[in-house]
Amino acid sequence: MKILLVSDLHYALKQFDWIAAEARHFDAVILAGDHIDIAGQLDGGVQVLVILKYLKRLAAETRVLVSSGNHDLDTRDAAGEKTASWMRRVRDLGIPSDGESVMFGDTLITICPWWDGPVSREGVGALLARDAAKPKARWLWIYHAPPANSPTAWNGRRFYGDEDLSAWIALYQPDIVFAGHIHEAPFKAGGSWADQLGRTWVFNCGRQIGPTPTHIAINTEAREAAWFSLAGAELVRLDAPLARPLLVLESPPAWLNTPVRDRSPA
Repeated sequence: MKILLVSDLHYALKQFDWIAAEARHFDAVILAGDHIDIAGQLDGGVQVLVILKYLKRLAAETRVLVSSGNHDLDTRDAAGEKTASWMRRVRDLGIPSDGESVMFGDTLITICPWWDGPVSREGVGALLARDAAKPKARWLWIYHAPPANSPTAWNGRRFYGDEDLSAWIALYQPDIVFAGHIHEAPFKAGGSWADQLGRTWVFNCGRQIGPTPTHIAINTEAREAAWFSLAGAELVRLDAPLARPLLVLESPPAWLNTPVRDRSPA
């Protein structure tokens, strides 16, 4: 299974264009939160309309999975906690999003919403407990924030990770957690786009300017993950313990150029 991970696009439309052009080369595209630019001039509701059009375009090319991030919150729920209510409109497009899970063959992907308080945090815990009981060979999570004290949560000054996620990883040991949130992590000394907690791999693309987003390509059969950015490219082997410094890539792995075989979930 070939997966493309991007996050923290913040309404960078040229980067959405790049993803749309590349989507057909992957079995699944994951957008791990912060689609909206809350500091931009354009109203958030207008941004949502445009993003939904892009998501529909992506879904015509391959399977798409979308989670919310802290910049995507647009209303308050019955508990008074902020939530990304427009994720319902994503689901209306037939695209799995917050609170849902999808099987790809024997691989289960769980999509966690951004939680804003104790009630929504308990909801994420219940979601993970529910999916822990499901039969699966591999378990992948989409969770906008990286775990606490991980290089994937380092911004050059301090860690901004999620302690609850760290506890859930220790409890369930999923195979991969796809994150984002900390834009600087892959580019700062002491930070990284990849980490390993027990048997769990954690990935955070980071964010960069320009028409091409930082992105991570994962091949679950080749057991490799590759990160691409303006600063260069690196690779980790998923079937071996994490070793630093990470392998520098001079050219993309051969499997990036092979056609996808099956886009359909089980």
